[in-house]
Amino acid sequence: MRFNLLNRRVHHWASIAVAVPILVIIGSGLFLQVKKHWSWVQPAEMKGTGTTPVIGLDDVLASVQGVTGLGVSGWHDVNRLDVRPSRGMAKVWLHSGWEVQVDLGTGDVLQVAYRRSELIESIHDGSFFAGDWSKLGLFLPSGFGLFVLWATGLWMFWLPYSRGKKKKTTAKEDQS
Repeated sequence: MRFNLLNRRVHHWASIAVAVPILVIIGSGLFLQVKKHWSWVQPAEMKGTGTTPVIGLDDVLASVQGVTGLGVSGWHDVNRLDVRPSRGMAKVWLHSGWEVQVDLGTGDVLQVAYRRSELIESIHDGSFFAGDWSKLGLFLPSGFGLFVLWATGLWMFWLPYSRGKKKKTTAKEDQS
């Protein structure tokens, strides 16, 4: 079988095989690109007082526990803590998906908002669907398939130009 025909068949079937996972990756990737600009995906960062933390971690936890409706009883409810001294605040990410921003100068709660970026990232890398199986068994091969599509598509794009160049060279040689 000629290489160009094989290239087209690989391109055709690979595009069908990776269509749905790549659509999920592209769609979620678009949300992740604008996460800092769209508070629906990731809450905007508030600014606290000062740039040197005055309160300790126990005070941060106490502030978060004071927010009604979140049901925070201790550090086991906290997924991550992101301290931003330059903004004078700390982000407390809860396992429930909520984010609480606490002023590091006063201990006041600056903002409580739902954070969707973690969910979107797990959709983007495939771990949302079936953990490591879908991440490594479906999305990773789809990424490789996308690379194959890129390579075969580049070949199909370049081929007419290379043929045109050959024809021009052959025509010039025939005239000589």
